[in-house]
Amino acid sequence: MSVDTRQTPAPPTDDELRTLDAHWRAANYLSVGQIYLLSNPLLTEPLRPEHVKPRLLGHWGTSPGLNLVHTHLNRVVKARGLDAVCIWGPGHGGPAVLANSWLEGSYSQTYPDVSRDAEGMARLFGQFSFPGGVPSHVAPETPGSIHEGGELGYSLSHAYGAALDNPDLLVACVIGDGEAETGPLAASWHSNKFLDPVHDGAVLPILHLNGYKIANPAVLARLPEPELDALLRGYGHSPIHVSGDDPMSVHRAMAAAMDDALERIELIQRTAREEGATQRAHWPVIVLRTPKGWTGPAEVDGLPVEGTWRAHQVPLSAVRDNPEHLRQLEAWLRSYRPQELFDEQGRPRPDVLACIPDGTRRLGATPHANGGLLLRELPLPELERYAVTVEKPGLTSHEPTRVLGDLLEHVMLATGGRRDFRLVGPDETASNRLQAVFDASGKAWQAGTLTVDEHLDRHGRVMEILSEHTCQGWLEGYLLTGRHGLFSCYEAFVHIVDSMVNQHIKWLRTTRRLPWRAPIASLNYLLTSHVWRQDHNGFSHQDPGFIDHVLNKSPEVVRVYLPPDANTLLSVADHALRSRDYVNVIVAGKQPCFDWLSMEQARAHCARGAGIWDWAGTEDDTREPDVVLSCAGDVPTQEVLAAAQLLRRHLPDLAVRVVNVVDIARLLPSEEHPHGMHDSEYDALFTTDKPVIFAYHGYPWLIHRLAYRRTGHQNLHVRGYKEIGTTTTPFDMVVRNDLDRYRLVMDVIDRVPGLAVRAATVRQQMEDTRLRHHAWIRSHGTDLPEVADWTWEG
Repeated sequence: MSVDTRQTPAPPTDDELRTLDAHWRAANYLSVGQIYLLSNPLLTEPLRPEHVKPRLLGHWGTSPGLNLVHTHLNRVVKARGLDAVCIWGPGHGGPAVLANSWLEGSYSQTYPDVSRDAEGMARLFGQFSFPGGVPSHVAPETPGSIHEGGELGYSLSHAYGAALDNPDLLVACVIGDGEAETGPLAASWHSNKFLDPVHDGAVLPILHLNGYKIANPAVLARLPEPELDALLRGYGHSPIHVSGDDPMSVHRAMAAAMDDALERIELIQRTAREEGATQRAHWPVIVLRTPKGWTGPAEVDGLPVEGTWRAHQVPLSAVRDNPEHLRQLEAWLRSYRPQELFDEQGRPRPDVLACIPDGTRRLGATPHANGGLLLRELPLPELERYAVTVEKPGLTSHEPTRVLGDLLEHVMLATGGRRDFRLVGPDETASNRLQAVFDASGKAWQAGTLTVDEHLDRHGRVMEILSEHTCQGWLEGYLLTGRHGLFSCYEAFVHIVDSMVNQHIKWLRTTRRLPWRAPIASLNYLLTSHVWRQDHNGFSHQDPGFIDHVLNKSPEVVRVYLPPDANTLLSVADHALRSRDYVNVIVAGKQPCFDWLSMEQARAHCARGAGIWDWAGTEDDTREPDVVLSCAGDVPTQEVLAAAQLLRRHLPDLAVRVVNVVDIARLLPSEEHPHGMHDSEYDALFTTDKPVIFAYHGYPWLIHRLAYRRTGHQNLHVRGYKEIGTTTTPFDMVVRNDLDRYRLVMDVIDRVPGLAVRAATVRQQMEDTRLRHHAWIRSHGTDLPEVADWTWEG
């Protein structure tokens, strides 16, 4: 946001304040109407019970404050010629944001049947929280929104994500009483230490304290103002306080606060951009205190309502049955003097529209809230440039994520001028072997530095903070406003954002059904430091369950990939970074891993999603396999190949097929997931009647759940993580969970008809080796030499 101080507007005159109040009253009227009315939108006749909805749903308490903010944002955006977007944090504030969108005309542009007249007003009212209508909270259907209002905690991190690399954008963020108490919101106050005043836009937090949550007082609202002021200053902000319940006084104070905040922002940006200032900025924050349910009923049934928790949802709950409630509702609606706000046709009068900006500067029409309109293709290189050479499977090994890091360095360099790619993660970029990116961009950092620090950069585009919530919020805000990114995380701790990814998946699923929402870049997770190689950190770091969580969600949106080596990781990452409107979960190791496929083979294998590795098995064209060894994940793949090698050595007549699965959704039926296999394809791969021993990266029951409808499901035996972990050797982790090569050979012997007797000696050897392993690691602290030094001999 660049503000020309020569054009800084004067404080509003009394007449301008009158028009601001008219806009605010109109928005309040429309908010109440959405909660209550089915018809008679302009009160052209006395209010009757049949004019009221049979079920009253919605949230009034926060709406007057949100309407006040929207009114005053309109004023400064119009007066200063700003590009702005607003993140509406207070949960179910849908009535207010919908009302303002309708007033400014962006709602009618998006939904022409909801016209800006009496007929459209009736539709606006009737559809709210009504079957076949729109939700009660700010949702994807709401023009100008990038933030789902149904769950609290993420507004401020979303706002900072939207501001990153958007130097001319003002991002206002309204934070409600309840949201301010959440852990994610508390951590996100520290985002100001990562905001670059040269290349990023400005975030203006507006902490709206109306005193209560659903039924309890709000913590920050009960703090004395000096204590709250000190808290916010401690976060590194410069507070501006506005409070009161007299509308005209609050309008005057809010206008002054907005002007003050924007002039402080202009000074911060100008001194950084033109004068080279490097000291950390103390960005303004507005603290707005107004009564909950302001301008609503003061008392209902003898109990106080306005300014109390009773105003939270529907203050008058029995309007259809209680004549006194009906009378109060009509008096409440008429208190806004709708005849002064709307003409006979229901169109807003000029005074109401005086503060509204034009065109795409309207908050409901900004392209920054429909980020796909601004999205550019990511400049990805040819993969051969970074692929590892594979002359023979298993001959060499690489750290897959380190190889990917070289590709990400290229992406960082290629986007250095346009600045539309970010890598985020909780303090783990180097730990996850992605440190090559530091040769292209340092780590964003605006706080103090020491001589021992490495890679800190005021203008960096690698984002590290030890709050998964904040990382997720940053990246979501960044993607939703039209940019690209990748979230790198330890596998066990990505669970911290389970609920956040739920909301993003729901957002994507909804937007796919809204033709006016342009597709955005996918949310890409790279999960590494995974369960099988957290032997040094132990049980606390061992949890592969994020895959289960994601695969429970909307199948048209979610994708999960388990590349077994470096080249397949490159292929999967290239696909994910090019994709739109998905949540892609990629699980890949950072430890040395055998190279199994050439780049050409990796591309073909990843395109299939699952396939036979004929070089690894012993079947031929003359007969069907006796057993299928299947695997998904890097460590399970190695164990399956080691088991196949043992079977070739000890049971050379056994026909073994090896199947590797990269795209885990391929196991689903095609009617359940876009990537699922038809039954005929699945049966050809896994057979209908042969034992299938499946070594899987995560919890084994997921594979059963995905394949339970398949013909051969009764023959499927899955090995995976059984929630048994500790600090131990790498191979002991797989032994403890019965995923090791020796256990897999024993499974084959147990399940192939006729082998139990014929191969009893081999089975005993496998069991003896497992016992020897236990004794060895307790004596030597390392894995058996034949395991530690194992190589593929196919």
